Amino acid sequence: MTATQQFTQGLRIVAKDIAQGFFEITHNGFALLGLAVMFAAITLTARPEIRQAGELQLMGWLQNRHVVSTGIATEPDAVERATAANPQALPKQQAAVAFWLSKKYSVAPEPLSALVAEAYEIGQRTKLDPTLILAIMAIESGFNPFAQSHVGAQGLMQVMTKVHSDKYEGFGGKHAAFDPVSNLRVGVKVLQECIARAGSIEGGLKYYVGAANLEDDGGYAAKVMAEHARLQSVATGKPMPLAAPPVTSVPVKLPAPETAQPVGVENVAHLANS
Repeated sequence: MTATQQFTQGLRIVAKDIAQGFFEITHNGFALLGLAVMFAAITLTARPEIRQAGELQLMGWLQNRHVVSTGIATEPDAVERATAANPQALPKQQAAVAFWLSKKYSVAPEPLSALVAEAYEIGQRTKLDPTLILAIMAIESGFNPFAQSHVGAQGLMQVMTKVHSDKYEGFGGKHAAFDPVSNLRVGVKVLQECIARAGSIEGGLKYYVGAANLEDDGGYAAKVMAEHARLQSVATGKPMPLAAPPVTSVPVKLPAPETAQPVGVENVAHLANS
């Protein structure tokens, strides 16, 4: 065997050894990787808190990348805070009310659908007609959840937050007055107390608006009852014209006379000229 042949054979042996070593290293590496994946899967299954933490970190990284690329800070859970519902998913009666109110007050049907559904649910629990509850919201705020009068009546139902701050404790505090559903529930509670005190719906509305000790409530109860009647007709399928909506600017509040006795749980000084 010549020197050239010996050199060539040596190169072949070296190349074969290198290839075999690379294969063994790669094979062992994949085996180790497979074991690592298996142990990671077992750990994540047994420790869900670790999996959740990993998911949060991954979502945070993806959101940061999205902000960098688009310039918009996203929040995937924001939709859970939205007060909205699909009007097509409501019962026929409720959907009719939601669409009618949407057209009359120029409010999107989705948030109105959520309020209508809540009014019907709480109305069933409290034995109050849901269309009465909706009529009060219509006259008080025109379905503006951020409405506020100059005397402090706030939200959809224009509840006097300072007077009824205790009722918001179960909702996290007085700022819940601007959460539509929380304001609706507190407003209904105030309305219940007013009706119980007065002994009738019309009398309760007079208490609710803070005119219990006045001869005239500024036509408030009449306006609510008229809208209530219209909504009842809409709920039964009767077509109703879209009358001009009530004025939703800051209402005029008439204070009670100095000689008047305290009126209790109602919306004190909440007489609306709307």
